[in-house]
Amino acid sequence: MGDTELNVFPLSLQARSRSGLGLSGATGMTPTPDSEPAPLGKSVLVLVRHGESEWNRANRFTGWKDVGLTEEGMAEAHRAGAMLKETGQRFDCAFTSTLKRAHNTLDIILDELGQGKLPTVKAAALNERDYGELVGINKEEARKRWGAEQVHIWQRSYDIAPPGGESLKDTAARVVPFFEKWIVPELQKGKSVILVAHGNSLRSLIMELDQLDPDEVMQVEIRTASPMIYRLNADGTVAEKRDLAA
Repeated sequence: MGDTELNVFPLSLQARSRSGLGLSGATGMTPTPDSEPAPLGKSVLVLVRHGESEWNRANRFTGWKDVGLTEEGMAEAHRAGAMLKETGQRFDCAFTSTLKRAHNTLDIILDELGQGKLPTVKAAALNERDYGELVGINKEEARKRWGAEQVHIWQRSYDIAPPGGESLKDTAARVVPFFEKWIVPELQKGKSVILVAHGNSLRSLIMELDQLDPDEVMQVEIRTASPMIYRLNADGTVAEKRDLAA
């Protein structure tokens, strides 16, 4: 697979219309590989959280720690690829984070689709939320140390970050501008794009796509290796959303 790695960190989240992400007027550059057209239609975006990781299994805060997939996580990725294959889905380009649990999941999915050589952009801007001082700590141990209510606030509030880490708002401040600059232009061209990332980086993007407020987005649960298919209108609004594992 031909990979491109981007270390892009936007400093602030620019104001945007809540009516859509503006596919008709976006600008930017990404690889534009030739591929078969997507049978599901133009401007298709598929979002996938990585398969179960070693620290998911151990119930530890992971953040930017670069841990691998468990055997179950790899099996989940194979199942995700098989589900996409059943739809006839093909991709024109792929994006993922720089963390191996995400790009290994993507590799498995693309192999299942017979697209193992699809050019892929790996970007640190798509990495998981940084949990700061919580990284590596078992979640039950964290609740004993700081109290269940405080840990819940760090996990579920929109704009309160754990010590030394990021809030979901901070995560959105790098994910959404990256999406607008690098991925939206591909969708604008009618391309089919797969993005494999993490629970919180995807949650911040879903907030924009589904036009959720801070309270609503905190109720969003994203299962490991469960493909979500978005078909987008020309103005960036969502025409159709499908959860293949639902």
